[in-house]
Amino acid sequence: MAISCTRCSRLTTFLSETKEEYPDYFCQPVPPFGDNDAQLLIVGLAPGMHGANRSGRPFTGDYAGILLYQALYDFKYSNHPESIDITDGLFLDNVRITNAVKCLPPQNKPLPIEIKNCNTFLSHEILTSNSLKVILALGKIAHDAVLAVFNEKKSLFPFKHGSVYRLKDKYTLISSYHCSRYNTQTNRLTKDMFYSIFKEINLLLDRPNEYK
Repeated sequence: MAISCTRCSRLTTFLSETKEEYPDYFCQPVPPFGDNDAQLLIVGLAPGMHGANRSGRPFTGDYAGILLYQALYDFKYSNHPESIDITDGLFLDNVRITNAVKCLPPQNKPLPIEIKNCNTFLSHEILTSNSLKVILALGKIAHDAVLAVFNEKKSLFPFKHGSVYRLKDKYTLISSYHCSRYNTQTNRLTKDMFYSIFKEINLLLDRPNEYK
């Protein structure tokens, strides 16, 4: 991924303005994090202002990462139950985390053209992997971004929490509501709902469901 990418002028400008306000923040396109030979790829929306945009690691330092990294730990994909910063010693096994949009968008709302521009990077991450089997999309934007990688019609693969689709006879796309503060605090997404997704993933990957 080109960490110096500037193809979206609105996002480039916003990152520059944010860097002036928060000079210690990462404020660049956030690269994927995790196992290069992972069977599971998790795709989120975009970096959060004070989370990944600050730390330089997906879902690190913001509320959305709390449930995600706890689940990864409970299901034996990581060595720590939380992700604090890039120096915390966190290690991921058989999972990689990325975003549909790599740069911080204003109000956390990327424009359609920005999602399209960034799909080049997501396509590369998915299509160049020799080990990838399952893709977990967190939210509709991530779900649709994955479909775009394969030039699939969204109407044939509608987003729904817990939906499971086979793509190109090689990948399985499973989708969940995003683990955002709003979704978890309103109980649109509960811990049990989210963990049921990981139980399904472990079945797809023929991994033991040791978490109770």
